[in-house]
Amino acid sequence: QVQLVESGGGLAQAGGSLRLSCAASTRAFRGFNWGWFRQPPGKEREFVAALFLSGYINYAESVKGRFTISRDSAKNTLDLQMNSLKPEDTAVYYCAAGRALTTTPVDYDHWGQGTQVTVSS
Repeated sequence: QVQLVESGGGLAQAGGSLRLSCAASTRAFRGFNWGWFRQPPGKEREFVAALFLSGYINYAESVKGRFTISRDSAKNTLDLQMNSLKPEDTAVYYCAAGRALTTTPVDYDHWGQGTQVTVSS
């Protein structure tokens, strides 16, 4: 079973940075596509960034140029570096793993519990 635990959320000012990390079970990275998603208050969960098995990376337009998804093989973590944060980035952020090549949340099979990111203006 794949177990995912996010960390690194918190409070930041607009223009600031945060780094999220998703710790996975030792073998969890093998054979999965990985994604970061977020759920703003009162809204549906939405795609943020994905790192596919092929190495291809995809970002939502709203975060492109500001966020960077990466994998640390030594630490078995999936990271999301978030720069130039905006108040509209406020959300609960989730990491997820799935077999399908997709950015649709429902197609991901395994989810972390989420970590809150709050950006003040």
